Amino acid sequence: MPGLSLSFFLSLLAAPTSPPAPAALPAPLPQQTAATRDSLTKKGYTLVFISKDPDLNPTTKQRMIDAFYTVYPKEAKRFNPNTLKKVTFVVDPEYKGVAATHNGIVRYNPTWLREHPEDIDVVTHEVMHIVQGYPGGSLGWLTEGIADYTRYALGVNNQAGKWKLPDYKEGQSYTNSYRITARFLAWLEQNGYPKIVNEMDAALRAHAYSPELWQQKTGKTLDELWTAYTANPTAVKLAYK
Repeated sequence: MPGLSLSFFLSLLAAPTSPPAPAALPAPLPQQTAATRDSLTKKGYTLVFISKDPDLNPTTKQRMIDAFYTVYPKEAKRFNPNTLKKVTFVVDPEYKGVAATHNGIVRYNPTWLREHPEDIDVVTHEVMHIVQGYPGGSLGWLTEGIADYTRYALGVNNQAGKWKLPDYKEGQSYTNSYRITARFLAWLEQNGYPKIVNEMDAALRAHAYSPELWQQKTGKTLDELWTAYTANPTAVKLAYK
């Protein structure tokens, strides 16, 4: 094998080399919008307002705060003076419902607030759940019916929000919950049983509710009361703010 010349080795040393490929840069982390947090105390109650939505309309925020301080003390006075003194609102883009309440914290969907700016009384309904403070396992249809009854009775913007209790239609049931039950409760209140909502609310909170309670308080079973309602459902005067 012929020998390799010195000039060959020198040419190898002088040959340009390719630079190493640059290391791949890590993907940028998604930017997270810092939440804003405000706290206000008046009328003996503290409201902590947390917004994770940078586009929350300041007017909507203020109206929610005003609604809280208008209705929550009234709800507490009527139903439960021992309700929580500190409430937290969280406007959360990750929440996909309308609003939900748990352990003194109300979460709101900012898309709903943006698309329904007059639905301020969503506050009235949700904070009533805090006032209710019922133990776990309480009757769902009556719980939501009382909350919507309270929205009707104490709401501040239902008319502009185009929210109302629906007319009775055949096939409805008191267990339909929400506004259907709320209208039934309003009818009962105006047709001989002015304390019925407070009595049922107190029983639920005390874990003392039973179907027999309706007859104890009114002399009629729940089904008999519903039958009386369906026989004359228009015998109720409804007014909205």
